[in-house]
Amino acid sequence: MCGRFTLASDTEMLQQVFFDFEVPMNLSPRYNISPTQDVAVIANTEGGQIEFFHWGLIPYWAKDPGIGNRMINARSETLAEKPSFRNAYKRRRCLILSDGYYEWQKIPGERLKQPVYIRLKSQEPFALAGLWETWQTEEMDEPLRSCTIITCPPNTLLAEIHHRMPVILPQDTYAEWLAPDERSADVLQSLLIPYRDEEIEAYPVSRFVNRPMNDSPECIAPFEANDPRLF
Repeated sequence: MCGRFTLASDTEMLQQVFFDFEVPMNLSPRYNISPTQDVAVIANTEGGQIEFFHWGLIPYWAKDPGIGNRMINARSETLAEKPSFRNAYKRRRCLILSDGYYEWQKIPGERLKQPVYIRLKSQEPFALAGLWETWQTEEMDEPLRSCTIITCPPNTLLAEIHHRMPVILPQDTYAEWLAPDERSADVLQSLLIPYRDEEIEAYPVSRFVNRPMNDSPECIAPFEANDPRLF
């Protein structure tokens, strides 16, 4: 699962990594992005710009937008089968911008899980594979665009922390994933694989991150014994 992540890189760094796309100049650093919040997305539509979608996929056929609260992630293995995801998988794919994410690791003998921050060793931003949808009722003036993060089995490094990880797409796959035409699972599935162990690092952080309203650099600070932020 991927339930919290960060996007704190400055505009210059984002533009270097996502050089084919238009990066907004007013992006604020985010250290604790949570479900139902707006997230930075590059959708497979014309324009090539970074936009903001609601995190939690709301299928176009949904009667209640609250369904999105349960669909912040989508399992790569079943995208082509699940009614909530299969149409978006064929036609509406996106990149979700990030520079790290959190996972909560079970610790033997302890009741509370240990939050762990996971990022690239280079500390560069990266793209998570996502799907997007548009939802609208007759009462709405503008449609609501939403997204979900695709997950896959973990690589060897992260398997010790959790049984899933988000799909991190290498830069050379962006164009294929963002192709605007309809694609089949046979073509896309090979992209949805664990990212390379040797390029990832993970370290424990304080439970300060457990509270969604805490959104500051403290969230990604390495955990130390007797840390006063343990609450």
